[in-house]
Amino acid sequence: MDEIAHSSLMELISGIRNGRYTCADVTSTFINRILELDGKTSAYVSVYADEALLHARAADLMLKRGMPSSMLLGLPIALKDICEIEGHATSAGSPAWINRISNQTSEIYKQLASAGMIVIGKTHMVEFSAGGVGTNPLMGTPRNPWDWNHHRIPGGSSSGSAVAVAAGLAPVAIGSDTGGSVRIPSALNNLTGLKTTFGRISMRGNVPLSPSLDSIGILSRSALDSALILGVLHDSRFYGLDDSSLAMMAESLLPAKQIVSNLKIAVLQEEAYPCEIDDDVRQVMNDTVRTFKSFGIDVVDGSFPLDFSEMKDANGLIAMTEAYHIYREYVENPESPMNPYVRNRILTGKNIPARTFLSALERRQACIDIFKEWMKSYDFLLTPTTPFPACPIESTITDHIAIGSFTRAVNYLNTCAISLPAGFSNEGLPIGVQIISAAHQENLLLSIGHLFQSHTNWHKHIPAIH
Repeated sequence: MDEIAHSSLMELISGIRNGRYTCADVTSTFINRILELDGKTSAYVSVYADEALLHARAADLMLKRGMPSSMLLGLPIALKDICEIEGHATSAGSPAWINRISNQTSEIYKQLASAGMIVIGKTHMVEFSAGGVGTNPLMGTPRNPWDWNHHRIPGGSSSGSAVAVAAGLAPVAIGSDTGGSVRIPSALNNLTGLKTTFGRISMRGNVPLSPSLDSIGILSRSALDSALILGVLHDSRFYGLDDSSLAMMAESLLPAKQIVSNLKIAVLQEEAYPCEIDDDVRQVMNDTVRTFKSFGIDVVDGSFPLDFSEMKDANGLIAMTEAYHIYREYVENPESPMNPYVRNRILTGKNIPARTFLSALERRQACIDIFKEWMKSYDFLLTPTTPFPACPIESTITDHIAIGSFTRAVNYLNTCAISLPAGFSNEGLPIGVQIISAAHQENLLLSIGHLFQSHTNWHKHIPAIH
């Protein structure tokens, strides 16, 4: 059953429906790998082994009896530990909350369960989602599985979700994204990371960081897998969408030639970059541009009207002002066990004057309007996802801020983006590229991602587990 561990959702669906293996086989494979390997990877904070296997056996009975079911029936998924499940602990990465039992259940869990998916556990994360490198010295930092000789950053804040999928401990996982917390760990772990538009997926029942910037995202092996999950999770109450079948969602990711020929990608020019990038990242960007041009897509140098550095800083100001409002009693209490970096970062929101915060909100809306107008001329904006591949843990002091230089702007502009595996560094570390689209254009993003992955195999590379 080793093939199961790194199979895509579509491959697992085919295997179950064709009788090669059962839902119980799939779930037990992932549970056994967690028991065997999570001592090394530290991806999970809790595992629901017995509960998951019971659900898997029930799914097998439904299939055996020919009962109507979702394509995703019996498939495992991991949740970032912000998602509340009544009766289960939800720590949000905080050691003080490790035994905090939820009295509500998130909409995400309800929607996944309605589709027959099996939550196999909750994943480690940066405390209260407040960090992009993925470290959590008090609860444990998940280990990036692409280097077993050095402990490299997993990316955050959805660190455990990324490591779980990359290491073959889950086929897909849910994360949250306030400034890059799905896309950064996806890029550093060779995954497809979809950051959805604010409101596309309900945040009800999730522990927040910044209510005006938080969004839910999907960490998966492919754009096609992300589309299957998005088909379950989109919130029609916010979005006014009719429910689509998963099959229709998958089929919508097969862009016709005439659609591809009409696409236009703007490439953010290096002089507009908010920070220096590694040579390996530059090479991957150049290779990606050539790949898209080979499809017949119009790829042009984009003269972007906004400053990524300004938006990065403004996103941080808004996020930490809101985070301090939520967690002020906790971070102000010196007795609270807390990562000093997270505590100090949230405390930066303490002394933000009301007029400064309101001005930041006004400027944000103005930037959103400018972005909307600029995007009328393009379908996508292409940037690096991160300025460098996964660095060693010990160098994160200087890299905390730089890691989100390209991703924060997407949250600030209230739009959506996808990070795609696009190459490797000379050290064999994954590098991702970020594609940004207009708000509410997730299907278009997934289509371009699916096109890219239909002609490349970067997303099929998996790390060796030692």
